[in-house]
Amino acid sequence: MFRNHAGPEFTDQIRWAHEQGFRAIEDNGMMDRPAEQQALIGDTLRQLGWSMGVFVLNFDHWPVSTSLCSGDAAWREKFLKACREAVDTARRCNGKYITVVPGNYDHKLSMGYQTSNVIETLRRGCDILEPHGLVMVLEALSDTPELFLRHPDQTYMVCEAVNSPSCKYLFDMYHMQRNDGDLIPNIDRAYKHIAYFQIGDNPGRKEPGTGEMNYRNIFKHIYEKGYKGVLGMEHGMAGTGTEGELALIKAYREADNFL
Repeated sequence: MFRNHAGPEFTDQIRWAHEQGFRAIEDNGMMDRPAEQQALIGDTLRQLGWSMGVFVLNFDHWPVSTSLCSGDAAWREKFLKACREAVDTARRCNGKYITVVPGNYDHKLSMGYQTSNVIETLRRGCDILEPHGLVMVLEALSDTPELFLRHPDQTYMVCEAVNSPSCKYLFDMYHMQRNDGDLIPNIDRAYKHIAYFQIGDNPGRKEPGTGEMNYRNIFKHIYEKGYKGVLGMEHGMAGTGTEGELALIKAYREADNFL
């Protein structure tokens, strides 16, 4: 996000962001990086006292397939193998939260059977992650109506059924605004299982202040609920170059100025 100021090297961008007041990163593609680079990033975070946000469990690269909904044994083993690999990735980068997307609908099966397949596979994944204190965070998405997991109540129900501290909800506010709206009440209803938030204004999926969402009120509400975790900036930038990067930082300072 800050390559215009800090250059293409990720660790240099982290250090520059530290000077601006940021204290965490997330990196969806962490599992696809070489182990040596994962360790270098983790060492940089430890030196700066930073937190590591989410990285994506890379068992099913986009575009997603029916994957976990189908109950197919090969897909289940692919998922569990990725969970085992994620334990090593998390150790190297000092991570804890791992984004999981169950995949697209399997139209050969009814919704009840698909939901059961997802829950059973997630339980087995938790058996791998829980002893290491790691948490898969389920992300409901809005990219396509074919996605199985799309709504707050559905994600909450799956977390309840899996019934593990290693299965929680990644509440991406951009996606939830597109799918459901009513953000603050939906945050309250699902808060028991929300372990992580991601940001993006709608329309456009850029920084706060570029769309219709009142992020100052949303941030205030989350703060007052006592949330102390990472807020992931999973969005694009409205501007370009160094000016765009500075405008993005200014937008966050304005949205965060609610006290």
